[in-house]
Amino acid sequence: MFILDAHLDLAMNALEWNRDLTRPLAEILRREAGLTDKPDRGRGTVSLPEMRRAGIGLCVATQIARFVKPENPLPGWNSPAQAWAQTQGQLAWYRAMEDAGEMSQVRDRAGLERHLAAWHTSPEKAPIGYLLSLEGADSMVTPAYVERSYSQGLRAIGPAHYGPGRYAQGTDWTGGLTPRGRELLSEMERLGVILDATHLCDDSFWEALKHFQGPVWASHHNCRALVPHNRQLSDEMIRALLDRGAVIGAVFDAWMMVPDWVRGKDTPESRGLKLEVIVDHVDHICQIAGNARHVGIGSDLDGAFGTEQTPADLKTIHDLTRLPGLFRARGYSETDIEGILHGNFLRFLRQHLP
Repeated sequence: MFILDAHLDLAMNALEWNRDLTRPLAEILRREAGLTDKPDRGRGTVSLPEMRRAGIGLCVATQIARFVKPENPLPGWNSPAQAWAQTQGQLAWYRAMEDAGEMSQVRDRAGLERHLAAWHTSPEKAPIGYLLSLEGADSMVTPAYVERSYSQGLRAIGPAHYGPGRYAQGTDWTGGLTPRGRELLSEMERLGVILDATHLCDDSFWEALKHFQGPVWASHHNCRALVPHNRQLSDEMIRALLDRGAVIGAVFDAWMMVPDWVRGKDTPESRGLKLEVIVDHVDHICQIAGNARHVGIGSDLDGAFGTEQTPADLKTIHDLTRLPGLFRARGYSETDIEGILHGNFLRFLRQHLP
Protein backbone atom coordinates (compact mmCIF):
# COMPACT_ATOMS: atom_id res chain seq x y z
CA MET A 1 0.00 0.00 0.00
CA PHE A 2 1.21 3.50 -0.83
CA ILE A 3 2.47 5.27 2.30
CA LEU A 4 2.84 8.98 3.01
CA ASP A 5 5.17 9.67 5.94
CA ALA A 6 4.53 13.17 7.25
CA HIS A 7 7.81 13.62 9.14
CA LEU A 8 11.32 12.50 8.22
CA ASP A 9 14.56 14.35 9.02
CA LEU A 10 16.32 13.15 5.88
CA ALA A 11 18.71 16.06 5.31
CA MET A 12 19.69 16.16 8.98
CA ASN A 13 20.69 12.51 8.73
CA ALA A 14 22.59 13.11 5.51
CA LEU A 15 24.60 16.10 6.74
CA GLU A 16 24.89 15.81 10.52
CA TRP A 17 24.95 12.00 10.75
CA ASN A 18 26.87 11.76 7.45
CA ARG A 19 24.60 9.02 6.14
CA ASP A 20 24.52 8.44 2.38
CA LEU A 21 20.81 7.72 2.20
CA THR A 22 21.05 6.62 -1.43
CA ARG A 23 22.82 3.44 -0.26
CA PRO A 24 21.24 0.26 1.13
CA LEU A 25 20.52 0.51 4.86
CA ALA A 26 22.80 -2.42 5.70
CA GLU A 27 25.71 -0.60 4.08
CA ILE A 28 24.97 2.59 6.02
CA LEU A 29 24.94 0.65 9.28
CA ARG A 30 28.19 -1.15 8.46
CA ARG A 31 29.95 2.19 7.91
CA GLU A 32 28.87 3.27 11.39
CA ALA A 33 30.28 0.20 13.14
CA GLY A 34 32.41 1.32 16.08
CA LEU A 35 31.29 4.97 15.99
CA THR A 36 30.17 6.38 19.34
CA ASP A 37 29.64 10.09 18.61
CA LYS A 38 25.86 9.66 18.62
CA PRO A 39 23.77 7.20 20.68
CA ASP A 40 21.98 5.79 17.64
CA ARG A 41 25.09 4.94 15.59
CA GLY A 42 24.61 1.66 13.77
CA ARG A 43 20.91 1.67 14.66
CA GLY A 44 19.36 3.70 11.87
CA THR A 45 16.20 2.57 10.10
CA VAL A 46 15.89 4.85 7.06
CA SER A 47 17.39 4.95 3.59
CA LEU A 48 15.88 5.93 0.26
CA PRO A 49 16.01 2.32 -1.08
CA GLU A 50 14.28 1.14 2.10
CA MET A 51 11.60 3.82 1.72
CA ARG A 52 11.02 2.78 -1.88
CA ARG A 53 10.81 -0.89 -0.85
CA ALA A 54 8.16 0.09 1.69
CA GLY A 55 6.09 2.00 -0.86
CA ILE A 56 6.75 5.35 0.82
CA GLY A 57 6.36 7.37 -2.33
CA LEU A 58 5.83 10.73 -0.63
CA CYS A 59 7.09 12.25 2.59
CA VAL A 60 7.25 15.53 4.43
CA ALA A 61 11.00 16.13 4.71
CA THR A 62 12.47 18.64 7.08
CA GLN A 63 14.95 21.39 7.44
CA ILE A 64 15.99 21.79 11.07
CA ALA A 65 18.52 24.04 12.84
CA ARG A 66 18.02 25.37 16.36
CA PHE A 67 19.35 28.74 17.57
CA VAL A 68 20.47 28.73 21.21
CA LYS A 69 21.30 31.66 23.48
CA PRO A 70 24.36 31.29 25.76
CA GLU A 71 22.21 30.21 28.71
CA ASN A 72 20.38 27.53 26.70
CA PRO A 73 21.90 24.07 27.40
CA LEU A 74 20.36 22.48 24.30
CA PRO A 75 22.58 21.80 21.29
CA GLY A 76 22.21 24.31 18.50
CA TRP A 77 23.71 27.20 16.55
CA ASN A 78 24.96 30.40 18.19
CA SER A 79 23.24 32.80 15.80
CA PRO A 80 20.15 32.78 13.60
CA ALA A 81 22.39 33.41 10.57
CA GLN A 82 24.31 30.20 11.29
CA ALA A 83 21.06 28.29 11.72
CA TRP A 84 19.78 29.71 8.41
CA ALA A 85 22.98 28.63 6.68
CA GLN A 86 22.53 25.11 8.06
CA THR A 87 19.02 24.88 6.62
CA GLN A 88 20.36 26.09 3.28
CA GLY A 89 22.93 23.30 3.34
CA GLN A 90 20.11 20.86 3.98
CA LEU A 91 18.19 22.32 1.06
CA ALA A 92 21.29 21.85 -1.11
CA TRP A 93 21.25 18.15 -0.21
CA TYR A 94 17.60 17.83 -1.29
CA ARG A 95 18.50 19.57 -4.55
CA ALA A 96 21.37 17.12 -5.04
CA MET A 97 18.92 14.25 -4.54
CA GLU A 98 16.66 15.81 -7.18
CA ASP A 99 19.58 16.12 -9.59
CA ALA A 100 20.39 12.45 -9.00
CA GLY A 101 16.78 11.42 -9.74
CA GLU A 102 16.35 10.10 -6.18
CA MET A 103 13.79 12.66 -4.97
CA SER A 104 11.29 15.11 -6.44
CA GLN A 105 9.96 18.19 -4.67
CA VAL A 106 6.21 18.72 -4.51
CA ARG A 107 5.29 22.42 -4.39
CA ASP A 108 1.67 22.61 -5.56
CA ARG A 109 -1.42 20.55 -6.34
CA ALA A 110 -0.48 20.05 -9.97
CA GLY A 111 2.95 18.80 -8.95
CA LEU A 112 1.39 16.50 -6.39
CA GLU A 113 -0.84 14.88 -9.00
CA ARG A 114 2.05 14.52 -11.45
CA HIS A 115 4.15 12.84 -8.82
CA LEU A 116 1.41 10.45 -7.73
CA ALA A 117 0.73 9.48 -11.35
CA ALA A 118 4.44 8.83 -11.97
CA TRP A 119 4.80 6.82 -8.78
CA HIS A 120 1.78 4.63 -9.39
CA THR A 121 2.82 4.05 -13.01
CA SER A 122 6.39 3.03 -12.19
CA PRO A 123 7.20 2.96 -8.44
CA GLU A 124 10.50 1.19 -9.03
CA LYS A 125 11.75 4.08 -11.19
CA ALA A 126 9.95 7.18 -9.94
CA PRO A 127 11.75 9.45 -7.47
CA ILE A 128 10.47 9.69 -3.91
CA GLY A 129 8.37 12.82 -3.58
CA TYR A 130 8.93 15.26 -0.75
CA LEU A 131 7.17 18.30 0.62
CA LEU A 132 9.59 20.65 2.39
CA SER A 133 8.89 21.54 6.03
CA LEU A 134 10.81 23.53 8.65
CA GLU A 135 10.95 22.04 12.15
CA GLY A 136 11.46 24.95 14.50
CA ALA A 137 11.49 28.44 12.96
CA ASP A 138 14.51 29.90 14.77
CA SER A 139 16.55 29.76 11.56
CA MET A 140 14.25 32.35 10.00
CA VAL A 141 16.49 35.38 10.57
CA THR A 142 13.41 37.59 10.34
CA PRO A 143 9.77 36.82 9.49
CA ALA A 144 10.50 38.18 6.00
CA TYR A 145 12.56 35.04 5.38
CA VAL A 146 9.32 33.04 5.19
CA GLU A 147 8.71 34.41 1.70
CA ARG A 148 12.26 33.55 0.66
CA SER A 149 11.80 29.98 1.89
CA TYR A 150 8.39 29.75 0.28
CA SER A 151 10.02 30.50 -3.07
CA GLN A 152 12.33 27.54 -2.37
CA GLY A 153 9.30 25.30 -1.93
CA LEU A 154 8.83 25.41 1.84
CA ARG A 155 5.20 24.57 2.54
CA ALA A 156 4.96 23.91 6.31
CA ILE A 157 6.55 25.45 9.40
CA GLY A 158 6.59 24.36 13.03
CA PRO A 159 7.35 27.60 14.92
CA ALA A 160 9.12 25.87 17.84
CA HIS A 161 11.08 22.72 18.62
CA TYR A 162 12.46 22.03 22.11
CA GLY A 163 12.85 24.69 24.78
CA PRO A 164 12.64 28.46 24.33
CA GLY A 165 12.41 29.86 20.82
CA ARG A 166 12.66 33.16 19.01
CA TYR A 167 9.09 32.89 17.70
CA ALA A 168 7.30 30.47 20.05
CA GLN A 169 8.04 28.15 22.97
CA GLY A 170 8.52 24.43 22.48
CA THR A 171 8.55 21.09 24.25
CA ASP A 172 9.47 21.20 27.97
CA TRP A 173 8.96 24.98 28.09
CA THR A 174 6.15 27.42 28.80
CA GLY A 175 5.01 30.75 27.42
CA GLY A 176 3.30 32.13 24.37
CA LEU A 177 4.28 33.58 21.03
CA THR A 178 6.75 36.43 20.86
CA PRO A 179 5.79 39.60 18.95
CA ARG A 180 8.06 38.34 16.18
CA GLY A 181 6.19 35.02 16.34
CA ARG A 182 2.90 36.72 15.59
CA GLU A 183 4.56 38.39 12.58
CA LEU A 184 5.82 34.98 11.46
CA LEU A 185 2.33 33.49 11.60
CA SER A 186 0.91 36.45 9.70
CA GLU A 187 3.44 35.89 6.92
CA MET A 188 2.66 32.17 6.88
CA GLU A 189 -1.06 32.88 6.63
CA ARG A 190 -0.53 35.41 3.83
CA LEU A 191 1.47 32.89 1.79
CA GLY A 192 -0.65 29.84 2.60
CA VAL A 193 2.08 28.03 4.55
CA ILE A 194 0.82 25.17 6.75
CA LEU A 195 1.20 25.63 10.51
CA ASP A 196 2.66 22.48 12.06
CA ALA A 197 1.46 22.51 15.67
CA THR A 198 3.95 19.81 16.66
CA HIS A 199 6.30 20.72 19.53
CA LEU A 200 4.43 23.87 20.53
CA CYS A 201 4.10 24.07 24.31
CA ASP A 202 0.56 24.42 25.58
CA ASP A 203 0.63 28.22 25.88
CA SER A 204 2.06 28.71 22.39
CA PHE A 205 -0.25 26.07 20.92
CA TRP A 206 -3.40 27.84 22.01
CA GLU A 207 -2.14 31.30 21.10
CA ALA A 208 -1.02 30.09 17.66
CA LEU A 209 -4.41 28.55 16.88
CA LYS A 210 -6.10 31.78 17.93
CA HIS A 211 -3.79 34.00 15.87
CA PHE A 212 -3.41 31.84 12.76
CA GLN A 213 -6.39 31.19 10.48
CA GLY A 214 -4.62 29.20 7.76
CA PRO A 215 -4.22 25.41 7.39
CA VAL A 216 -2.99 23.47 10.45
CA TRP A 217 -1.68 19.96 10.97
CA ALA A 218 0.32 18.10 13.61
CA SER A 219 2.89 16.14 11.63
CA HIS A 220 4.17 13.83 14.40
CA HIS A 221 2.26 13.66 17.65
CA ASN A 222 0.78 11.05 19.99
CA CYS A 223 -1.76 11.24 22.81
CA ARG A 224 -1.27 12.69 26.29
CA ALA A 225 -4.11 10.54 27.62
CA LEU A 226 -1.96 7.45 26.95
CA VAL A 227 1.51 8.91 27.62
CA PRO A 228 1.34 11.87 30.02
CA HIS A 229 3.87 14.47 28.87
CA ASN A 230 3.72 18.01 27.53
CA ARG A 231 5.13 16.77 24.18
CA GLN A 232 1.85 14.91 23.61
CA LEU A 233 -1.53 16.24 22.53
CA SER A 234 -4.20 16.51 25.21
CA ASP A 235 -7.75 15.53 24.27
CA GLU A 236 -8.67 19.23 24.30
CA MET A 237 -5.86 19.95 21.83
CA ILE A 238 -6.97 17.05 19.64
CA ARG A 239 -10.52 18.43 19.53
CA ALA A 240 -9.23 21.88 18.63
CA LEU A 241 -7.18 20.43 15.77
CA LEU A 242 -10.16 18.41 14.56
CA ASP A 243 -12.23 21.60 14.52
CA ARG A 244 -9.60 23.09 12.18
CA GLY A 245 -9.68 20.10 9.83
CA ALA A 246 -6.17 19.01 10.80
CA VAL A 247 -4.53 15.65 10.24
CA ILE A 248 -2.37 14.25 13.06
CA GLY A 249 0.58 11.98 12.25
CA ALA A 250 1.42 9.15 14.65
CA VAL A 251 5.06 9.12 15.80
CA PHE A 252 7.16 5.99 16.47
CA ASP A 253 9.63 7.21 19.11
CA ALA A 254 9.35 4.83 22.08
CA TRP A 255 9.09 7.49 24.79
CA MET A 256 6.05 8.92 23.05
CA MET A 257 4.43 5.50 22.65
CA VAL A 258 4.59 4.13 26.21
CA PRO A 259 4.60 6.03 29.52
CA ASP A 260 7.61 6.48 31.80
CA TRP A 261 10.23 5.50 29.23
CA VAL A 262 13.75 6.07 30.59
CA ARG A 263 16.22 6.93 27.82
CA GLY A 264 19.41 4.92 27.92
CA LYS A 265 17.95 2.41 30.36
CA ASP A 266 14.71 1.04 28.93
CA THR A 267 14.76 -1.06 25.78
CA PRO A 268 11.89 -1.95 23.45
CA GLU A 269 12.26 -5.56 24.56
CA SER A 270 12.27 -4.77 28.29
CA ARG A 271 9.11 -2.69 27.90
CA GLY A 272 7.41 -5.11 25.50
CA LEU A 273 6.99 -2.29 22.99
CA LYS A 274 5.57 -3.49 19.67
CA LEU A 275 4.24 -1.69 16.62
CA GLU A 276 0.66 -2.45 17.64
CA VAL A 277 0.95 0.17 20.42
CA ILE A 278 0.71 2.90 17.79
CA VAL A 279 -2.77 1.62 16.96
CA ASP A 280 -3.81 2.61 20.49
CA HIS A 281 -2.77 6.22 19.87
CA VAL A 282 -4.39 6.37 16.45
CA ASP A 283 -7.55 4.76 17.78
CA HIS A 284 -7.74 7.26 20.64
CA ILE A 285 -7.85 10.14 18.14
CA CYS A 286 -10.36 8.27 15.98
CA GLN A 287 -12.67 7.74 18.96
CA ILE A 288 -12.59 11.46 19.73
CA ALA A 289 -13.20 12.34 16.08
CA GLY A 290 -15.85 9.67 15.53
CA ASN A 291 -14.05 8.65 12.32
CA ALA A 292 -10.60 7.82 10.91
CA ARG A 293 -10.27 10.88 8.66
CA HIS A 294 -7.87 12.93 10.80
CA VAL A 295 -4.99 10.54 11.44
CA GLY A 296 -1.91 9.55 9.47
CA ILE A 297 1.71 8.50 9.83
CA GLY A 298 4.48 10.92 10.85
CA SER A 299 7.04 8.35 11.89
CA ASP A 300 9.99 10.62 12.81
CA LEU A 301 12.17 7.54 12.30
CA ASP A 302 15.87 8.36 12.65
CA GLY A 303 14.92 11.67 14.24
CA ALA A 304 18.05 11.45 16.46
CA PHE A 305 17.11 7.95 17.61
CA GLY A 306 17.29 4.48 16.13
CA THR A 307 16.27 0.93 16.96
CA GLU A 308 17.26 1.46 20.59
CA GLN A 309 14.10 3.57 20.79
CA THR A 310 11.65 2.10 18.26
CA PRO A 311 9.18 -0.77 18.66
CA ALA A 312 11.00 -4.09 18.98
CA ASP A 313 9.43 -5.33 15.73
CA LEU A 314 10.50 -2.26 13.75
CA LYS A 315 14.03 -2.72 12.40
CA THR A 316 13.70 -0.59 9.26
CA ILE A 317 11.18 1.88 7.89
CA HIS A 318 9.98 -0.97 5.68
CA ASP A 319 8.28 -2.43 8.76
CA LEU A 320 5.63 0.28 8.43
CA THR A 321 4.17 -2.09 5.82
CA ARG A 322 2.94 -4.20 8.74
CA LEU A 323 0.54 -1.46 9.83
CA PRO A 324 -2.39 -2.41 7.55
CA GLY A 325 -2.59 -5.86 9.17
CA LEU A 326 -2.50 -4.35 12.65
CA PHE A 327 -5.35 -1.98 11.82
CA ARG A 328 -7.36 -4.77 10.20
CA ALA A 329 -7.00 -6.80 13.39
CA ARG A 330 -8.56 -3.88 15.28
CA GLY A 331 -11.56 -3.75 12.96
CA TYR A 332 -10.55 -0.85 10.71
CA SER A 333 -11.97 -0.96 7.18
CA GLU A 334 -9.82 -0.89 4.06
CA THR A 335 -11.03 2.65 3.38
CA ASP A 336 -9.97 3.74 6.86
CA ILE A 337 -6.57 2.04 6.52
CA GLU A 338 -5.92 3.71 3.17
CA GLY A 339 -6.82 7.03 4.77
CA ILE A 340 -4.40 6.47 7.64
CA LEU A 341 -1.53 5.30 5.42
CA HIS A 342 -1.88 8.09 2.85
CA GLY A 343 -5.38 9.30 2.03
CA ASN A 344 -5.98 11.74 4.87
CA PHE A 345 -2.77 13.71 4.36
CA LEU A 346 -3.30 13.63 0.58
CA ARG A 347 -6.80 15.06 1.01
CA PHE A 348 -5.34 17.81 3.20
CA LEU A 349 -2.64 18.63 0.64
CA ARG A 350 -5.11 18.66 -2.23
CA GLN A 351 -7.16 21.18 -0.28
CA HIS A 352 -4.35 23.45 0.90
CA LEU A 353 -1.42 23.36 -1.51
CA PRO A 354 -1.33 26.25 -3.99
